[in-house]
Amino acid sequence: MAETGGRHRSLVADRRPAATTSSKGKKAAKPAPARTGSGGPRKPKRGLISGALVGLMQLFYRVIWGIAWRTTTVVLLILGVATFYFFSQLPEYTALLDGRNRGSVTMYDRHGEVFAWRGETYGGNVTADSVSPNLRNAIIATEDRRFYNHLGVSPRGVASAVRINLSQGRGPLEGNGGSTITQQVAKLLCLGVKYDPKQWKTEAAYENDCRSGGVWRKVKEIPYALAMEFKYTKSQILTIYLNRAYLGAGARGFEAAAQRYFGVPAKDVNPSQAAMLAGLLKAPSLYAPTNNLKRSQDRAATVLALMHEQNYLTDAQYAEALAHPATLSDAAQARAGGYFADWVMDSLPEFLAKGTTEDVRIETTLDQRLQIAAEQALQDVFERKVKDSSAAEAAVIVMSSDGAVRAMVGGRKTKVSGAFNRATQAMRQTGSTFKPFVYAAALDLGWTPDTQVLDAPLTINVKGSGPWSPKNYTNNYRGSIPLWLALAHSINTATVRVAQSVGLDAVRKVATDFGFASSLAAGPAVALGVSESTLLEMTGAYAGILNGGSSVKPYGLTELKLKGDDAPLFGADGGIGERVISEKAARELIWMMRQGVLQGTSRRADLKGHEVAGKTGTTQAARDAWFIGFTADYVTGVWMGYDDNRPLTGVTGGGLPAEIWHEVMTRVEAGEPSTPLPMADPSEWRGMGAPTGPNATPGEAWQAGDPIPEGGVPVVNGQLVKPAPAPKKQETLGDKINDLLQSLTQ
Repeated sequence: MAETGGRHRSLVADRRPAATTSSKGKKAAKPAPARTGSGGPRKPKRGLISGALVGLMQLFYRVIWGIAWRTTTVVLLILGVATFYFFSQLPEYTALLDGRNRGSVTMYDRHGEVFAWRGETYGGNVTADSVSPNLRNAIIATEDRRFYNHLGVSPRGVASAVRINLSQGRGPLEGNGGSTITQQVAKLLCLGVKYDPKQWKTEAAYENDCRSGGVWRKVKEIPYALAMEFKYTKSQILTIYLNRAYLGAGARGFEAAAQRYFGVPAKDVNPSQAAMLAGLLKAPSLYAPTNNLKRSQDRAATVLALMHEQNYLTDAQYAEALAHPATLSDAAQARAGGYFADWVMDSLPEFLAKGTTEDVRIETTLDQRLQIAAEQALQDVFERKVKDSSAAEAAVIVMSSDGAVRAMVGGRKTKVSGAFNRATQAMRQTGSTFKPFVYAAALDLGWTPDTQVLDAPLTINVKGSGPWSPKNYTNNYRGSIPLWLALAHSINTATVRVAQSVGLDAVRKVATDFGFASSLAAGPAVALGVSESTLLEMTGAYAGILNGGSSVKPYGLTELKLKGDDAPLFGADGGIGERVISEKAARELIWMMRQGVLQGTSRRADLKGHEVAGKTGTTQAARDAWFIGFTADYVTGVWMGYDDNRPLTGVTGGGLPAEIWHEVMTRVEAGEPSTPLPMADPSEWRGMGAPTGPNATPGEAWQAGDPIPEGGVPVVNGQLVKPAPAPKKQETLGDKINDLLQSLTQ
């Protein structure tokens, strides 16, 4: 019953007694676990060692983590500051496209075709959008397949490069660098450091420093690459790369390289050409197709495989490109005119040549067809006629009669640049190639080709030197002979007598006026070519004979302009000069030199279908052998000898040099119409059909080696003839008795 009138008592359940084991054997219930002060279960106590280890690990973790996040923060802060610094220093990307410190010289032949470059040529600005997609894809596939997906640095690429380097036994940063295209551009820009001649002796040293590897260089590349990624678009970065990359053979940028190797602009290269250009990026000089075409093609095949793998080429395109690898253009393949280009460069002021800061365009006189003909002819004769072990050298010049040089070979190695040029730099004795100047002086004074001169032993007392006795090459003497025969057979004694007769000063003046610029010997031996000259000077002097007796100054440059300018800075510095001998004398001299080819020492130079005139030359002990001759179209000079001036073996001017001349001119005149030489006709100085020698009778020609009759060899209508035998006298009895008495008294 409820209580009333007081407080209600709270309802509480009765506490149940703890379960115990009954007398029947049942177990009592387990007591509840003890509770901690917070109400949870108590932690088991660790041992002393385990507790210490756990504590140390926790401390180490806290220290490492603290260092790591603080270091990372500092690194990121430094990286950010460095990136911002480089970002603030970067100019507009267009200012970085042409980074050359010097200009270039591009040379064009007489037909307007490029044949040589000097310095680093730059083809002009191209963009990533204007070049051929084949080229853009080849570069991306080869150099940085994730170019469009990173911020300038590719950790994956670096890791892959380290793995490759280690697997090949190199250091982790030796060999493959894992650089992105952006990092490569940073290296091309030298991380913004400009060339300072006070710090680097040469530009090559500057560029080598810029391209050097190492950890510190890689570290500095990272903020610079990041800055470029923030400053420029991917297309702009690739544009800088396309314009600044060096691609071998003096080509800076892909436009210059495409023109240099293939003769096409970068916008038109096909997959094979694009692959070859992209393959050059690994090692430009090593893989340059002008250096080793096969090696360059093999490298291009690797690039094509990467393009195919990354779906830039279909199966059909890939197969087509492999089947038709890129080849060099005709001009690049020929690499003709290296000696000629060097000669032209040496003739320019320094500020327009090696030291130019502008791009220079030079129009020249070179004819690449003739240049290749000269190079091939020289190589052909040496392969057929000269031992492989021989160190003999040769030089060739082909020139027009006005002095315009059409071809120049300065040595047996023709694919050269900066080599010693034996055509322009070698001073050698001229030998008998000097003799035409002696006869030119005589003809100009009124002598004729038929004027008689004595071929006999001769001794001259030279003041200060004593007696001098010139000898003929054959040691034979012909007696009284006409001038033309003396020149045709290169007779020394007769030539010296002519020089003595007309005066040595007159001979020297003619030679000097014709362009023999070197100092001439003082004594009578000057007539035999003991003075030294270059092949260029001698060929130019012969050009003066061909053009009718006026001097010429050999030249190769016709016009020089700065790239982009229409007005030339200057034109040709050469050509026809003052008259040296009369035209009549020149025409007579050409006729005389023609006889040397027909029946004298120059017979090996004769050309079928073309009239040829020329002169051989062999110096003392055969140290030099020459042949210089001309058709109506060209004057060509050939020299052969050793650089150390030792004697040739079995070589005279009428031998190998004449054969080289013949091979050169056979190729040069191939397909050209036959034009007669501008020479005199013998009727101009002879009576038509009238014998000019004693006892002359036409019909039986005199041959070299026939006994010389008293009074010399007669000439009939320009031909040497045997003298008519004296009529036999009828012997009488008195004559016989007189002969018998005379024999008894002897």
